[in-house]
Amino acid sequence: MNKVIPYQKLPNMINQLKLNLIVLVGGCFDILHLGHVRFLKEAKKYGTVLVALESDKTLKQHKGHLRPIHYQRERAEVLASLETVDYVLLLPNFTSNQDYFELVQQVKPQIIVVTAGDPLLKVKQKQADTVGAKVVIVPKISTPSTTQLAKLLGLE
Repeated sequence: MNKVIPYQKLPNMINQLKLNLIVLVGGCFDILHLGHVRFLKEAKKYGTVLVALESDKTLKQHKGHLRPIHYQRERAEVLASLETVDYVLLLPNFTSNQDYFELVQQVKPQIIVVTAGDPLLKVKQKQADTVGAKVVIVPKISTPSTTQLAKLLGLE
């Protein structure tokens, strides 16, 4: 089975996978770096990792005109090659918190993993509460972020 799941196929895929413990994580993962690798490694300790991967349009809206550096399909391929990632879900352009609430309702994860300092922690906790999931907060490591790396490389 392919590790990359188009969003429109999510309902069928969740039923087919029959996963015991779904660990939902999300993000852009535009330039994969050590912080991402350690975050995903930590998430894998809890179960089957499903990465909700933001769309190119979402990145452009939130990160600026020069982003994404890598297209969603390319980012998905990189993530899918990691042993700590079981599945990558290609998100469409979500425009509201309601879109993410609906995602959580469809996936019904048992655990949602976030990084310490996540500005959307309260929203993610509410999402988790709707399906009885636990939020696990992993420490943020001191490493350059994708945005910092892009600036260093002259890409922003």
